Amino acid sequence: MTLTKSIARVALVTALLLLIPLVGRLFLADMAWTLDDFIAAGLLLFGAGLLFVLIARMGNNTPYRLGVGVAVGAGLLLIWGNLAVGFLGSEDNPANLLYGAVLVVALAGAFVARFRPLGMAKAMFAAALAHFSVPLVAALIWKPEVDLGMAQVLVLNTVFAGLWVGAGLLFRRASATGSTAGHRLA
Repeated sequence: MTLTKSIARVALVTALLLLIPLVGRLFLADMAWTLDDFIAAGLLLFGAGLLFVLIARMGNNTPYRLGVGVAVGAGLLLIWGNLAVGFLGSEDNPANLLYGAVLVVALAGAFVARFRPLGMAKAMFAAALAHFSVPLVAALIWKPEVDLGMAQVLVLNTVFAGLWVGAGLLFRRASATGSTAGHRLA
């Protein structure tokens, strides 16, 4: 499939997904999405889909493409969750900005690895470590009260770290099956 057709499919899927909250807004009084919410959601969904299409095309096997899907999905959920409710306190808590470092680690690692599977695996493992360390760094800086909320944050971060590890394992599997990822860019 050509790149143009892939991008058109991403745009179509994004539009279809945005119909869900639009219909909800029409029929549910509690659905308080504004135009800004729809624009942000559209940009996030389209951006994630486009990122998946561009990177997945570099791999020539299923584990590589699945790894890209898990990594892009984890990044999308990370951004969306932080914008919607925040992981550390509310969405307004500045500690949530630390999660940007996780995305930087994943993306920088991918570029340094030139999107080759084994390097991508290392980048995803580094992102998992970065993700798991965010609440610990935040606790050192802001010294929050230790309570049930902190335990929930640690569980949530463990789940997200597991997503990054899962992507890393898929990339490692892709390298074992002989992916030639990184050799073609589009």
